[in-house]
Amino acid sequence: MPVSAEKPAGGDRAIMSEASKPGTRMDRIDRAILNEIQSHFPLRVRPFREMGHKLGLSEKEVLTRVSRLKKEGIIRRIGANFNSRKLGFTSTLCAAKVPKSRLDEFITVVNEYPGVTHNYEREANYNIWFTCIAESEEVIDKTLEEIRARTGIKHLISLPAEKIFKIQVDFEV
Repeated sequence: MPVSAEKPAGGDRAIMSEASKPGTRMDRIDRAILNEIQSHFPLRVRPFREMGHKLGLSEKEVLTRVSRLKKEGIIRRIGANFNSRKLGFTSTLCAAKVPKSRLDEFITVVNEYPGVTHNYEREANYNIWFTCIAESEEVIDKTLEEIRARTGIKHLISLPAEKIFKIQVDFEV
């Protein structure tokens, strides 16, 4: 999947697929579904039926639209968010110095790792930032070493949190 960037506030650019760039066609129903999925996803046997009922749609229509949005790269994943520390995991913020000519290659490799989230480009010397979550600091260190070896990017640092601040963020679509 081709990778590109969108520019959010503050000069940073979230890394996303080509299909999720601004300009992708979504109607008000698609937007309503995305708003529901973010923080109100029903924990039921048939969540899409319940979501459809709430939005005045059939279960089939919700599933069809969610499938299309996923195929187009607008929805990357649907899943729960957990407090990783309470589950025994650890995480770190990572920063890499990647030449512009190597961005796509580096991003593709980094995005292959299941513990990598929140991947974005910044207008700074260390221009690619991402989080990495794993069972231990040793696993994170091994993952970062693999990324360095696979990409040839040596300037990749780990910046573990000294204090954790968690906020709920919803994006009105």
